[in-house]
Amino acid sequence: MKRAEQLARAYRASCYFAGAYLARIGQRAPALDALLRCWRVPEGVFIAAGNPRSQRMPAGWNARRHAALRERLRGLPYAEGKGGAKRWWEAHCFIGICAARGKRLARLFRQTAMVALRRGAKARLIWVF
Repeated sequence: MKRAEQLARAYRASCYFAGAYLARIGQRAPALDALLRCWRVPEGVFIAAGNPRSQRMPAGWNARRHAALRERLRGLPYAEGKGGAKRWWEAHCFIGICAARGKRLARLFRQTAMVALRRGAKARLIWVF
């Protein structure tokens, strides 16, 4: 199986949390829709800053990258969260921005993909590279 196929399967098998609110690719997330309404934005994205290009990095390195992501989010609506499945979990932020802006931010942190959620729609995987 090609690496891209493996990654796509892993992303689709994962759960994405913003606080206690859950999103899964291909499913609607009513609680996150409500959060987006509260923020008065139509869309949000889950972005991680650690483990660039889906390569596992040391916990301290990932924590510093996550802190750098949070610093970039000053003034934006966001919620701390996590994403993953089984033995691979990492810190994420659910950010109230459009997918295009999210893609630029994810590229800055050398991410492979991100998850986007438009109010009333199913969560979708967006490849960043």
